[in-house]
Amino acid sequence: MNTLEKALRRIRSVADYQFGKGVGALLFPENVEIQYSKATGRIRYVLLDGERLATLRPTDGLLSLSVSAATSLAENADVAHCFVTVQNDIAEFIAKGGDVFAAHVVKADDAIRAKDEVIVVNEDNGVLAVGRALLSDAEMLSFKVGVAVKVRHGSGES
Repeated sequence: MNTLEKALRRIRSVADYQFGKGVGALLFPENVEIQYSKATGRIRYVLLDGERLATLRPTDGLLSLSVSAATSLAENADVAHCFVTVQNDIAEFIAKGGDVFAAHVVKADDAIRAKDEVIVVNEDNGVLAVGRALLSDAEMLSFKVGVAVKVRHGSGES
């Protein structure tokens, strides 16, 4: 097995762990480009056709998704478990990069824990943003105040 095959297997297994079994193969086809850190030689970015799909975070070894990768996952939502659904009336605010408050969460996939990478969608399953959960799924649904998801990238950001 060559270096590229090992790297592809690694990022796919991380994606399967993070987002659900089978997600890695859906998200990262054979023709992805893998870029390595110049300083450490570790996997840093995963690109497809020159566009960044994900970053392998050096702090915890997990993936941070781009909005385009999130959109790809949303099309296969039946296998992934990383979605937070918000009310349609605040969708524009979230798409522009605003954080998700617990009061606006309509639904959250089971097993979301604080610090998990999540995809924020509207009630019509349109991707609004990607970010990091600050609360668990149960907390998002029961709390009435506070930030539930710290948004990293909104789909409507310029």
